[in-house]
Amino acid sequence: MNTLQVEALEEMKTAIHKWFDEQENRKDVEGAVKRTTLQIGIFNGIMLDYRPGRTRVEMLNDGRNVAGKKSMKASPFTREQILHEVQPLLAEIIKEKLDKLETSPLINYRFILQGTFATTDGLVELTVLETVYEEKKRQLLERIHAYIEKKLEKGFYPTEPLETFFLTRHLLDPHLFHEPEAARTIALFDRIQELNKERVQVLAEHRRNIIRALTGWAEAVFLPHYYDVPRSNYRTNEYEIKPGAVLEKMNEPNQPIDLLLYGAVMIIRYEPNYSKYKGQAFLKIAMQLGSGKAGRMLKEGSDSFSQEDVHMRHELSECKANDIFSLITVVIHKEEAGAYERVILFILSLLRKGFPKSYKIKLKSSVREVLPVKGLAKSDTHRFFANALAYSELHPLLEEYAREAMEEFEWYEDTEGEKNVMPGSYAVFGLGLVAERYFPLVEAYMALVDDEHQLVQDKFTAAFAETHGVTERSIPALVACLLRSHDSLKLKIQPELENEDKLALLVQHVEALTDYEAERVLYPIWGKTEKLATLARKAQEPRKELLLRLLKAADKA
Repeated sequence: MNTLQVEALEEMKTAIHKWFDEQENRKDVEGAVKRTTLQIGIFNGIMLDYRPGRTRVEMLNDGRNVAGKKSMKASPFTREQILHEVQPLLAEIIKEKLDKLETSPLINYRFILQGTFATTDGLVELTVLETVYEEKKRQLLERIHAYIEKKLEKGFYPTEPLETFFLTRHLLDPHLFHEPEAARTIALFDRIQELNKERVQVLAEHRRNIIRALTGWAEAVFLPHYYDVPRSNYRTNEYEIKPGAVLEKMNEPNQPIDLLLYGAVMIIRYEPNYSKYKGQAFLKIAMQLGSGKAGRMLKEGSDSFSQEDVHMRHELSECKANDIFSLITVVIHKEEAGAYERVILFILSLLRKGFPKSYKIKLKSSVREVLPVKGLAKSDTHRFFANALAYSELHPLLEEYAREAMEEFEWYEDTEGEKNVMPGSYAVFGLGLVAERYFPLVEAYMALVDDEHQLVQDKFTAAFAETHGVTERSIPALVACLLRSHDSLKLKIQPELENEDKLALLVQHVEALTDYEAERVLYPIWGKTEKLATLARKAQEPRKELLLRLLKAADKA
């Protein structure tokens, strides 16, 4: 090697030694591994990214590490030199390090060094070294089987999400289990959910761990056999089927494809709305490979619901639901309260059984009502609830529906962008404009609104203020709305607040807020606090004191 090449190799060695030294000096290693018997080591491998003068080493993260910054210096190596000279030298360096750490909890049963190298021929990616510690692997497999028998097959108590995090990844690890036994793996995943069903928040965490493991297995292990899967940290994965890729035994029971379908349904049922495209993509991929079950699911929905759950037919109305596309088809045969009541009860039942809350309605009806709120999507879902709200006898049922449907980070499927609305929005907006008894529902709704991704609450707030004004009954709901407002909202309620009693009501509620919240509530009414300060200076008592209290609440006195 010439001088530049020796210096470059030394740069790589230094980066590797630095990483290992940092890990060996950690104080938390023993405690981290002892958290659960299902973790036998912390690190599966490292990624070496060589760019002259910018070389770095990071923990291996399923091949998703972002490449480092480009170097201004030219690489002294050709592709062939990296493959035949540098790779063996780096492998020896890593072996020396690993020999000292074989029994350490730092190193998992399997360790990989992946490398990305700048060369005169472009970037070269390769596996520099892969080592398996058979004794650690044997111990880990024993622990996995013992855990399954004791905690899942014979257990009756809730389990820990951390245990599920490791177990799910182990069961789908092709280096531990050459090919997953699909039926048994699915049964174990179902058992985890059954044992934890009484703890809603914890159950959600278990499900996230199951979904992440299945997604990782699908994209890193299963699909690459049949598809080219270009990976990107910035774009959605795009799957390109390999020429002649056909899955044998596709429609036979207990095949790996069943895990892909199971994962797809888990994503669609339990992941946030913005993630559900991946579940649908998995099903479409399975259908392309020849899965008849995937084709049926795309057409009719998953097997998660009985036919009675997803079909309703009556002389007044009929419904059909497909959870894969989060679609409910509704036909109103007779325009009367009973027709809409049956549909709402149908939807309520579906939601309580796990149907995606981010759904949409495809409506066939001769009536085309809309809510008196500007800026809402002119969708069938909007029209259905506007139609139903015309029947006052259905209002209590619509409140029940809204409270069941409302969920942060979910949106009706037929809205997007500035017209996004959380499930339950149309019912809440309609009821909130109709009667004071539904003001607490408005408050509950606003507490859940994701104001970073939803804007239409501003339109409702304007309609609410215009309809109900400022009263002792309306002010709590109005303040709740303003807490989710944006700078573009301008309320025309200043004339009402010339009334000192009404202004005092506002002061009472604003003083209970943080200064940031107070300023947010005041802005749609008066704009910047400087304007409010000017009004306060010119005002006479007792109005002056009330305005100064508002400024003080916003920490602007």
